[in-house]
Amino acid sequence: MLKTLRRGHRAPQPEDAGPDWRPAEDLVWIDLLKPTKAEELAVEAALGLQLPTVEEMQALEPSSRLYQECGGTFMTATLLARSHADAPFPTPVTFVLAKGLLVTLRYEELKAFSIFAERAPESDFASGTAALLGLMDAIVERLARTLDDMGDKVQIASNAIFNRPKGGNFRPLLTDLSQAQSVTSLTRGSLNSLARTLSYAALASEIAADPECRAHLEALQRDVQSLTEHASYQSSHIAFLLDAALGLINIEQNGIIKFFSVVAVVFMPPTLIASIYGMNFDVLPELHWKAGYPLALLSMLVAAAIPVLWFKRRGWL
Repeated sequence: MLKTLRRGHRAPQPEDAGPDWRPAEDLVWIDLLKPTKAEELAVEAALGLQLPTVEEMQALEPSSRLYQECGGTFMTATLLARSHADAPFPTPVTFVLAKGLLVTLRYEELKAFSIFAERAPESDFASGTAALLGLMDAIVERLARTLDDMGDKVQIASNAIFNRPKGGNFRPLLTDLSQAQSVTSLTRGSLNSLARTLSYAALASEIAADPECRAHLEALQRDVQSLTEHASYQSSHIAFLLDAALGLINIEQNGIIKFFSVVAVVFMPPTLIASIYGMNFDVLPELHWKAGYPLALLSMLVAAAIPVLWFKRRGWL
């Protein structure tokens, strides 16, 4: 799908990109979402550029992700898709600044792009550079929102861990923390990728020649750096909570084992006494005592009380 945004227009509009397609004079943004081969070829022919392939977008080498070619600045960042779904995942997005236009190439729906498209009528971007910086604002804001949402989930889990009743189920808490850790880690990876993209964007002639754009870009870099540090702290906090939850599980399990161990030791001497007088021997003089039965019961109680008193003196009970 190919959408374009023009100056003064309310929102990006879809266009049919045929062989003779050419960008309008007031065009500022071309958005390629899961483009067909015909749409890619039409944009490349119209702008005189060679858009990267999916393999190049996913490559780790900076020369494949960040480069300048044919008068255009190509920047590929790995962003987080479906951050609030059950299975978020990273996806590459390419930003191209060329001939006063912004071209974006992506293969997944991203909430930040929808937010940017909704704001476009109010901002009235005058150039592709302004559109790029506005889009970066929306992406950073979206990543910040994701971290805040994960932080709220972590706080709820933290309160539940340290204020839960004994014997409560830890499984939902561990599941929530594991998901928060995964999303936070993916968000941090996106922020690192975005930081490299913003650093390279400063080399674009459209930004280097405009002091206002440079100031805007520096503000974005500071925001990304701050969010990266926050993501690192949040990740370490989640790791601490996971360790605390596992520690509490071990404490509860040790308490259960301790209880059964004490019960076993307490009942072991009475069981021994009962076993002795339950043996089928003819010569057991106590069997004929009138006081034999109460003495046996008393012996059992004394034998059970002695381990209990000893455990209490040692502080085990």
